[in-house]
Amino acid sequence: MKVLEAGGLEIFTDNQRTADEDNPKGYYELEDVKALKDGKSDWMQDAPGKAVKVISSLLEYLPSNYKYKIVFMRREIAEILASQKQMLIRRGESSDGDDQKMAEMFQEHLKRVRVWLANQPNMDILYVDYNALMAAPDPEVKAVAEFLDLTEKLDAMLSVPDKKLYRQKVS
Repeated sequence: MKVLEAGGLEIFTDNQRTADEDNPKGYYELEDVKALKDGKSDWMQDAPGKAVKVISSLLEYLPSNYKYKIVFMRREIAEILASQKQMLIRRGESSDGDDQKMAEMFQEHLKRVRVWLANQPNMDILYVDYNALMAAPDPEVKAVAEFLDLTEKLDAMLSVPDKKLYRQKVS
C-alpha cells in the first residue's frame, strides 16, 4: 500500500489500526471492508480512484457495479504463517495450530479465488510476488506502476520496499 501511495494514489483508510512492532510502517486498512461479507458496501461510493486494501476472502463480496484494478500480493505460505504466528505471540495469544493443515487450506482458498477472479469481467488483476519484490523490487514495482498507470512516479515507488522489514523469511 505504501508503494501505491508513493505512486500518487490516495489510500482509503480509517487509520484505526496503527503501526506497531509487527508492521512499523502501518497497516493502511479500512475497518468497513470487513462488512462486505454482510452486504454492507455503502462506503464504496467514496472509494473510486482510491486504493483500498481487501483481503482475498472478501474479494467475492465486492459489488459488481464497479470496475476494479486489483493488485494481488502473493507470498510464500510458510512465511505468511510464520508472520501470523509471530504476531499472535507478541499479542500473548495462542499460536498453536497445524501449520501443514493451515497451509493446505490456504492453498486451496487461493486456488478458488484465482479461478473466481479469472471469471470476473469487472476486475483486472495483476499478481505480484512478494518474495520476488523483496529480492529485486524493480521488475515487480515497475509492473505495478504500468498496471496502474503510475510510471511517472516509478522512482518514488521504487524507494519504498524495505528489506529490513522482511523478517519472516523461509528458505
